[in-house]
Amino acid sequence: MSQSNGIIVQKFGGSSLTTKEFRQRAIYHIRKQLSQGKKVVVVVSAMGRKGDPYATDTFLQHIKENGNSLKKREMDLLLSCGEIISATTLSSMLSELEIQNIVLTGGQAGIVTNDDFSNAQIKRIRPNRILDELNQGKVVIVTGFQGITESGDITTLGRGGSDTTATALGVALQAEYVDIFTDVIGIMSADPRIVRDAQQLDAVTYEEISNLANQGAKVIHPRAVEIAMEQKIPIRVRSTFSDDEGTLVTSNEHLKKSKQKFNIHDKIVTGITQVPHIAQIKVFAKDGEYDLQLKVFKTMAENQISVDFINVNPLGVVFTVHQDVLDKAIELLRSLGFEPEVRRNCAKISTIGAGMAGVPGVMAHIVEALTANDIQILQSADSHTTIWVLVSEDDMERAVLALHQKFFNTSNHKE
Repeated sequence: MSQSNGIIVQKFGGSSLTTKEFRQRAIYHIRKQLSQGKKVVVVVSAMGRKGDPYATDTFLQHIKENGNSLKKREMDLLLSCGEIISATTLSSMLSELEIQNIVLTGGQAGIVTNDDFSNAQIKRIRPNRILDELNQGKVVIVTGFQGITESGDITTLGRGGSDTTATALGVALQAEYVDIFTDVIGIMSADPRIVRDAQQLDAVTYEEISNLANQGAKVIHPRAVEIAMEQKIPIRVRSTFSDDEGTLVTSNEHLKKSKQKFNIHDKIVTGITQVPHIAQIKVFAKDGEYDLQLKVFKTMAENQISVDFINVNPLGVVFTVHQDVLDKAIELLRSLGFEPEVRRNCAKISTIGAGMAGVPGVMAHIVEALTANDIQILQSADSHTTIWVLVSEDDMERAVLALHQKFFNTSNHKE
């Protein structure tokens, strides 16, 4: 559990650093914590998004236009530049305000990784340099998304890498909490682009946000949550452009002790998410064919095709793949002598909530809500905290609206 050592980790995503005005908002949050006597570690992403001059995608596009043959080791060297530009820019602005600070790369901050370039895993963190600089009264700005190998090569941490940097540092420093600043006010009960009156969640468990993130919500990367969960370091998902404290992510035990504070009323469902562009594949076994499952899933694995929503029965298998790899999957199955039955343009809808564990009737409510809206369920699966249904992509938004109305008693409409 985190200690009262006065250390706060603040992570600012690319959308929070795009313009000078946005960076000033980030500095506002830094100064606010300093005024409360906190020691502040700031983790930054590359500035902006695709199309912006220093965004990660811009560097990738640059290489595509110049040979498109950069090795992974050298690619990591290039991609690390985005965070360095962000960190040094923020440093200059803080120094202008006479706020002492220092910029550390991931390696200088003590983040040691394996040598899986472009998707490195953190092996350990040596936070001594950070602690020394904090004790000298400095704000420590750390470049997110990167580390260094034992032999001194720069690595990047893959998708969600800056979130991972922030929570890993939070654990290593035993921070009071980790603030993940984004361009949204917190974690919502559904995608507000679909559900106009989606509700901001005051607090969720680590397990719930991991499921939400894995099933389509893109507020924080699930790997970052898992790191924080190991040592029960609280996370707050907040907006850079608001003073609202956002959504607290913490342990189920902590939430149970704090129901009144977080206005929690034993909700069965925490959120509804959706993943579009999915295809369903059915492969049927012939008489006496008992190794179909092994053939199918081994072939998919050997060809790096991720399968999901798996149902296995004596007649064959049913599973889903992302539509981008569907044609390759069909080709592979035909090479094995199968003629798969395929349904394109599907979407996976997930109903998530720690409160549904052991509660009867949740699936009945889901079926009732979708049936009332003439939405066909193509496939379903469940765990103790999540129920998934596969629907036609044309029905995706209506399905999300229907389920949100059923479990949150909101009006069934969108702008």
